[in-house]
Amino acid sequence: MKTIIFRHRRENLKKCSLRGLETHPDLLFYTYPTDSLPDCTGYILLKMGAPPLTIDDHGKGLLLLDGTWRLAKIMEKQLPCHLENKSLPSIYQTAYPRRQSDCPDPAKGLASVEALYIAHQILGKKTEGLLEHYLWKDQFLITLLKVL
Repeated sequence: MKTIIFRHRRENLKKCSLRGLETHPDLLFYTYPTDSLPDCTGYILLKMGAPPLTIDDHGKGLLLLDGTWRLAKIMEKQLPCHLENKSLPSIYQTAYPRRQSDCPDPAKGLASVEALYIAHQILGKKTEGLLEHYLWKDQFLITLLKVL
């Protein structure tokens, strides 16, 4: 199952960590609110505060909301299907330098590409090319090594 990225139309693409991945073969991009999502049966919504994603979720699809925290909350309310909610284990920290007042835990509020990469690792999905365009790739991989 390909990973679905539901990106808010107001997402600042100059700051978007997923920029450049629109043609990645394992990802499907949709724009909120103009695009309709496909059938999301068997998909997991990545969401902070939910039970952790584990290897037991292997074989399920992944849906990632791409936008500011405030916009993601709006998008979540408009999802056309009920999805199982899962979060990433709290051991991971972001390498993305940001200042956000609406993130529940800024250090744990990963950049979208970081969350995508970690979720793909946990689910046993391919990670090749996911960090190719990420400016803070090296710092992020160092933070991952510290966790492992």
